[in-house]
Amino acid sequence: MSKEKKRRQLLALLGDLPESTGLTVQKLKEEEKETYILEVLLMELNGTEKIPAYFVRPKNTDLKRPAVLFNHSHGGQYERGKTELLTSSPYLQQLSYAEELTRLGCSVLCMDMWGFGERRGKTESELFKEMLWNGQVMWGMMIYDSMRGIDYLTAREDVDEKRIATIGMSMGGLMAWWLSALDERIRVCIDIAAQVEAQALIRQRGLDHHGFYSYVPGLLKAFQTTDIQSLIVPRPHLSLVGDQDRLTPYEGLGLIDAGLSKMYEEAGVPGHWKMSHYSCGHIETAGMRSEVCSFLQKYL
Repeated sequence: MSKEKKRRQLLALLGDLPESTGLTVQKLKEEEKETYILEVLLMELNGTEKIPAYFVRPKNTDLKRPAVLFNHSHGGQYERGKTELLTSSPYLQQLSYAEELTRLGCSVLCMDMWGFGERRGKTESELFKEMLWNGQVMWGMMIYDSMRGIDYLTAREDVDEKRIATIGMSMGGLMAWWLSALDERIRVCIDIAAQVEAQALIRQRGLDHHGFYSYVPGLLKAFQTTDIQSLIVPRPHLSLVGDQDRLTPYEGLGLIDAGLSKMYEEAGVPGHWKMSHYSCGHIETAGMRSEVCSFLQKYL
């Protein structure tokens, strides 16, 4: 089966997605921070509700810049959402990704996902159940918004549309590899603490370590984690994992690494895939952050 056919099959599992609509973005304000410029945005892109977002860019440049879609994490921190870009969550390194990525010369977009930040009100479980009744899948609705975020980045005159990456930790990392699998406009994928091999999670009775958001009805009839990420090959993909992270069972990590290593080898670009193990739990270490920066500098 071709990759394009697999993508269509995967998209079909994500429920009734919004019809393609126009993309309207209002800049509410612009602020000069110590090391970057912050744009506060309100995006209309799904026909249902407006999406608050942050866009940060390096100072003093009129050049087209590479851009990163930064996917915020979950962590039960529903009030945080996009603010994780500007102020790190406790399990991330404390230099914010806004500072880190703009000093590397990248612009960055981060949007509040359903139920987070300024989009909270209904709980995650309430949203999941309501959407399911309506033929929608919460993860599909989140992915749809993120894909429209890529639409926005490619439309900006100050973004080099051929140099777009996506990064995230935990829920954000899961979004990074799902989105990269479905959208070839993403040239570099980096996920942190987000490699969940479904069968290993089931065997270890770990399903309740995760929220409702990412459970897609019928997924395992057609796809395992490695099958989804095979759609990223041969684009560069860095995965950073903690060997004591109960959310990403260790036995599953080896299965994913072996499968993707073989695929990248067969594609003739073995260096484009790397899974790096750290002796830690569900956190981003200083070593992980260093790898993120090096990988971006090399491939973006």
